[in-house]
Amino acid sequence: MDVTERAELYSEGKEVLESPNLNCERSEPKMAGGTVGCRERPLPAEPLYIEPSSAEPSSVEHWYAVTVRPRHEKTVTRHFEHRGLNYFLPVYRSTRRWKDRRKELDMALFPGYVFVNLNLRDRLGVLQSPGVVQFVTFQGQPAPVPDPEIRALESGLSAGLRAQPHPYLRQGKKVRVKNGPLVNAEGIMIRRKEGFRLVLSIDLLMRSVMLEVDEADVEPV
Repeated sequence: MDVTERAELYSEGKEVLESPNLNCERSEPKMAGGTVGCRERPLPAEPLYIEPSSAEPSSVEHWYAVTVRPRHEKTVTRHFEHRGLNYFLPVYRSTRRWKDRRKELDMALFPGYVFVNLNLRDRLGVLQSPGVVQFVTFQGQPAPVPDPEIRALESGLSAGLRAQPHPYLRQGKKVRVKNGPLVNAEGIMIRRKEGFRLVLSIDLLMRSVMLEVDEADVEPV
């Protein structure tokens, strides 16, 4: 509003209220000797938004690795089963020889570790199980193990594929399985005297295993 318009309004006896930062309305009409009243109108309340904290446990179930006391892997899984927890203990057959006999035993592929699938809000039941030491963590928080890594191990072992521990391997000929129980699994192909082997790794633990595989069932990645 320019000066001329303001003067015209005053000459007509109209009040001029210009305050871009004031949300108000006139109160009562101006009385003689009085002033123009302005009553503040409350602004509409803004909706309250609270940003979710990354520290809060996720409501999604993931696979996690827990460290256990030496030679307590099977004991821990019995407690997990009693608590109704979904666990995975990958094992392989190993022949142990004594002077008078020999025996095949089920040995842990990852000694000192057991995998458990759960919502982190339920982790207290895991930590209270006898033999459990702690969750494997990254930056102070339990670190999930990628589902494809667990799925490949479960599929191979449930299909009866022969598995053995292998030194952690990160470099080599990377392949993807296109047929068979390990379909879609990715790993590193190695050659042994008895044939080809696929090395699968749990990168979080820096541990690997090798399983029998047919060369015709894989393709380069």
